[in-house]
Amino acid sequence: MALWSGRFEEGVDDFTQRFGASLPVDKRMYAQDIAGSRAHAKMLAATGVISAQDAQEIDAGLAGVLADIEAGTFVFDINDEDIHMAIEGELTRRIGSAGARLHTGRSRNDQTITDTRLLVKDFCVQLMRGNLALRQALVNQAKAHPEVVMPGYTHMQHAQPVLFAHHMLAYYWMFQRDFGRIAAALQAADVNPLGSAALAGTTYPLDRRMTAQELGFSQVTPNSLDAVSNRDFLLDLQYACSVTMIHLSRLAEEIILWSTQEFGFITLSDSYSTGSSIMPQKKNPDFAELIRGKSGRVVGDLMSLLMVMKGLPLAYNKDMQEDKEGAIDAFDTVCDSMRCMCGMIETMQIHPDAMMESARKGHMAATDVADYLAKKGLPFREAHAVVGHLVLLCEKRGCQLDDLSLSDFKAECDLFEADITEQLDLPSIVRARTTEGGTSPQAVAVQMQAVEETMAHDAALLG
Repeated sequence: MALWSGRFEEGVDDFTQRFGASLPVDKRMYAQDIAGSRAHAKMLAATGVISAQDAQEIDAGLAGVLADIEAGTFVFDINDEDIHMAIEGELTRRIGSAGARLHTGRSRNDQTITDTRLLVKDFCVQLMRGNLALRQALVNQAKAHPEVVMPGYTHMQHAQPVLFAHHMLAYYWMFQRDFGRIAAALQAADVNPLGSAALAGTTYPLDRRMTAQELGFSQVTPNSLDAVSNRDFLLDLQYACSVTMIHLSRLAEEIILWSTQEFGFITLSDSYSTGSSIMPQKKNPDFAELIRGKSGRVVGDLMSLLMVMKGLPLAYNKDMQEDKEGAIDAFDTVCDSMRCMCGMIETMQIHPDAMMESARKGHMAATDVADYLAKKGLPFREAHAVVGHLVLLCEKRGCQLDDLSLSDFKAECDLFEADITEQLDLPSIVRARTTEGGTSPQAVAVQMQAVEETMAHDAALLG
């Protein structure tokens, strides 16, 4: 019978036992559960609720259980229902009545949310480290190719030339924002709910700030009802994971496109590619495609928890047992995806000539030609129309703007002079974008200084 079976005459049947058990999922929290129990026992002894001898036996017993789990010799039994019952039951079998006193002054409600908060804090730190590694890979590629010009796109059509380094740093800033979201989830999880008991607190003289200090929490929850029913920090984590996966998916999509024969901007390492079972020539960006595909499951994990929480009255409800599986899946998926993407970025080969050749197509100097006329006094909208006519002429001739003669330009507007050819040089166009945050080498160098500062700041948060 279960440890809570005192008021029951019969136990649940095998199916409902399996259906209701959370052990297959929450055994992931064994280390957190044991840490919480050791802190709780130490506090119970310090406040005189249990004897120092009992606390010592509990601590030694829990240390033994932890060692067995980590050695792989601990046998989990589905009849234990959850990780809390599995550990407490084994502890009591090992040390007797002292183990039965461990649960004094607490409930599984505050126990499980304490474990979950500790788990999320650990998850956040690991995600932040993975995020830093990925951002460093992007920065390294940007530094390795400071003057490579590539086409920039809107609507997947050639728009304006940009530096490849600028493009890499655009993703850097996406992931830097993700770091901030993960850090916010860490802060949200960093609150001790232990001592809230089932929902109303307890009559025992617990020192909640002592357990907070023991477990590394910065503060304690101010309301016991909210403490056991709050899953906002899990939503924060899964939202941060979802946005990270969206950003990873966008980068994966570009890698997939860039590695095609049509683009030819990059070649992926063999370590991050696969072949075909029938076509010997194939080199497929399977891992980028998997990252793109896995974004859906992480977003789904977030949606699942939102739906679990949307109609729950206070305080704890069994629905909340569904809170951890999605969070664990999201964490595992994002960690693996960041690691894979980091490897792809670090090892991919860049083809500057192919990028420049592509940038020469699509009349990407058009905006600068219009700006040329505007700076000579022609209203920009009129200049826009003039250059539109020139582009149409190029389309009819099957050529690019830099193939036109000066007479072709003057036929559209007599403000054009011989220096118009300088406006058609792609490196010059890029160098002219000197506004803060722009794509010129000068602006990117300034941006890189900000990158280095944010990297140092974020690394310092992790110690």
